[in-house]
Amino acid sequence: MSVTLDAGGLRYTFEDRPWLMGIVNATPDSFSDGGVHATLEARVALAGELLAAGADVIDIGGESGRTNLPPVDVDEEIRRVVPLIERVAGELGAIVSVDTYKPAVAAAALGAGAVIVNDVSGLRDPELAEVCAAAGAALVVMHTRAAPKQRLQDPALYADVLEDVMAFLAERLALARDRGLAEEALIVDPGPDFAKTPAQTIELLRGVSRLHEFGRPVLMALSRKDFIGALTGRSPRERDAGTLAALAYGLDAGAQIFRVHDVAAAADFIAVRSALRGELDLPAQAMLPEELRAEAPGEHVS
Repeated sequence: MSVTLDAGGLRYTFEDRPWLMGIVNATPDSFSDGGVHATLEARVALAGELLAAGADVIDIGGESGRTNLPPVDVDEEIRRVVPLIERVAGELGAIVSVDTYKPAVAAAALGAGAVIVNDVSGLRDPELAEVCAAAGAALVVMHTRAAPKQRLQDPALYADVLEDVMAFLAERLALARDRGLAEEALIVDPGPDFAKTPAQTIELLRGVSRLHEFGRPVLMALSRKDFIGALTGRSPRERDAGTLAALAYGLDAGAQIFRVHDVAAAADFIAVRSALRGELDLPAQAMLPEELRAEAPGEHVS
């Protein structure tokens, strides 16, 4: 399915391969990296590594999604993300999205060089769409029935979780258009784990190809999610194998954008899968470099 996206004055067409969205947290309390990259320089370096590994866009967030922590003040969130966006969009020349649900933060981030707003609130504040429209930016519209920073885990919440997602997204996309956003600037996200139990997330993802009915790029944020942990009994940093299984399923479902922590592993997975499916050719003269045939002597192999 070919679909286009307008963002930051440029048009992108998704045809043969998906985008990988690499994650850079400008927070000290992310559920996944726990503040490992604690300085601006370290975060810029991480963004560069993700781009080199195959990331098509860098998603920068200044507030952890963890629900057991209070919201970050607007001024503090701007202080965290703007210098980083300026560096990543400017020095590295990257396509940048900002992970925020606050209009003032989005406006500052777009002014610093971001071209996509990744809103995990489900457009709870319609002003966010107006900010994107004024800046010519794209907007991710995600399904959630919970307010930001609220944990909602109710096995009885949905009679049919997929139908709830479809109805919610249809209403929110219409709201975004009413607030001035062009159709070509919209991205949809089913919101795995957001206001969903692990079982509800799995039920939703089994029917996620329905989202193509909207005719917009589908973003799937599957990396290290709780539903993977519930299936495997593993903590966030141990969920990368499960993430690749979810990535494979998302590719089969035709999603166009995948938000991942380990970009290199995701890129490798897609390359091998594409070659075996006949979508990517390896030149007949290609050979494995000798230095890659075995581990160097003395290196530990687990």
